[in-house]
Amino acid sequence: MAAVPDSAYWPMPDFSQRLRELRSARKLTQTRLAELLDISPRVYSRWETGDVTPHFDTIVRLAEALGVSLDELAGRGGPPNPPAIRNHELHRLYQKVDLLSDEDQKALLVVLDSLVKRSSVSRLMAE
Repeated sequence: MAAVPDSAYWPMPDFSQRLRELRSARKLTQTRLAELLDISPRVYSRWETGDVTPHFDTIVRLAEALGVSLDELAGRGGPPNPPAIRNHELHRLYQKVDLLSDEDQKALLVVLDSLVKRSSVSRLMAE
């Protein structure tokens, strides 16, 4: 079996730095992102320090939680297109959500989730 040259491996310090940058840009704490991924904050912290590298399936979940592509997480692409929100007032408010504290974001998720579920139930009842 032929040896794989060192240049063929993904430089992990770049990954940990990129992960930290993306998390910070979204104003998420390490603890909050760990909660979103359903992992220990200690495990997440080790990813950002470069001590440990997450498995590929976890990297996919990280990209989803951060709202980025795998290429962007790897530092190979630009920022993704923002979600299309047609309601101008809702779009304006959406742009400010990242400025909310983690606690307020959690509360907002509960409210939005309940509204979406109520709407779904109403549609089912109408059928």
